[in-house]
Amino acid sequence: MNSRRNFLKLMTLGAMNAAAQTATDYKALVCVFLFGGCDTNNVLAPQATAEYNAYRTIRGNVALPDTSASILPVSALNGTPYGMSSGLEAVHPLWAQRRLAVVANVGMLVQPVTRAQVLAGTAPVPTNLFSHSDQILQMQAGTPNSSAGSGWAGRVADAVAAMNNTSSFPPAVSMSGQQLFCKGEAVQSASLIPGFDMGLYGMEFWPEEAAAARRQGLQEVLALDSGVQLIQAASKVRQDALVLSGLLKGLNSAQPLGVTFPQTGIGRQMQQVAQIIQLRQQIGLRRQVFFCSLDGFDTHGAQSWQHWQLLGQLGAAMQAFYRATEQLGVADKVTTFTESEFNRTLQPSGSGTDHAWGGHHMVMGGAVKGGDVYGRYPVMALGGPDDAGSRGVWIPSTSLDQYGATFAKWFGLDAAGIARVFPNLAKFSTADLGFMA
Repeated sequence: MNSRRNFLKLMTLGAMNAAAQTATDYKALVCVFLFGGCDTNNVLAPQATAEYNAYRTIRGNVALPDTSASILPVSALNGTPYGMSSGLEAVHPLWAQRRLAVVANVGMLVQPVTRAQVLAGTAPVPTNLFSHSDQILQMQAGTPNSSAGSGWAGRVADAVAAMNNTSSFPPAVSMSGQQLFCKGEAVQSASLIPGFDMGLYGMEFWPEEAAAARRQGLQEVLALDSGVQLIQAASKVRQDALVLSGLLKGLNSAQPLGVTFPQTGIGRQMQQVAQIIQLRQQIGLRRQVFFCSLDGFDTHGAQSWQHWQLLGQLGAAMQAFYRATEQLGVADKVTTFTESEFNRTLQPSGSGTDHAWGGHHMVMGGAVKGGDVYGRYPVMALGGPDDAGSRGVWIPSTSLDQYGATFAKWFGLDAAGIARVFPNLAKFSTADLGFMA
């Protein structure tokens, strides 16, 4: 049974790879997942007078104040004015440099759906909407149910496996524990903890001959073919960790990055990603995907300060990471983007907000057609055409399938490969949202 399952996986991988050309360049995707349901109504707020007045009236005490110190002005290329939270001050200059964009009202969908259909229950919607655990799985899997066995980035890594030639290093790496996002159907992923020493203990002692014999014995154990898949997988993970640990130790001492990263959780995660990208030639990978995360966005109370502070951490880390990619000469080869399980209600509940649906997400990189807002921004009206209820729960106008497919195309997948990664994509009219060069 195991042999048959492996054979089918290899056949699937082979079919994907048949469409992939051998890559001579390097590209990486970096997802920053905002756990808790980020209130992206305050990531990008309307600034045209009528829309802002409606936004300000509905949001009340959680709205971005209409002052230059609280709202950072940005404009879409068509001239429509918006404002970003001042928490994103560090990354705000990238908008004018055309290296930062926002994709509006993205969310998980089964198919395009209207307010009337949602209220009448006549069209399918994702299972267990507004549930943290279910929506986290769905946004990472790229499927509108909670039973997926792989993540959409893992399947993208499957599809471009041939581009990585013979490298045995995992092409999908999470800096935030094991995450479904990175899990492929055939290609192995890895999980790292930034700053954690993955080296061996108890292997350096006197006499050196005895220590060498111990190290050699461990290598023989790790290389032993036990015939048990679980043991083989665990041994492979350990071997990868030892190799990467040695590479990172050497890099940290001999070739430190010339960018100072904030020593926050998200700052250290993105610094570790930059260091691994710095090792790309030694590792031998042409395509890599990474997962980072920032927690704390479940803001049912005391949102104003908490949300601003979290966005400050996010903006500072993203800005440092972009500067590092510039230093490494890969700014146009690395694309960073945000995801979250859902947005939050436009109408607050006390000093916080409740679970909602579609939200706005940032995309950053040298290959991004920045300085613009993609997709359709929702109408600022409770019970309006974009509201799934009466509190500003935005029905997504852009599906996660479209969002992810745009990255997948830039990454090197053809139409057939993209369709295999996002089997629901055919239900939507546009497969490429146009924000990648």
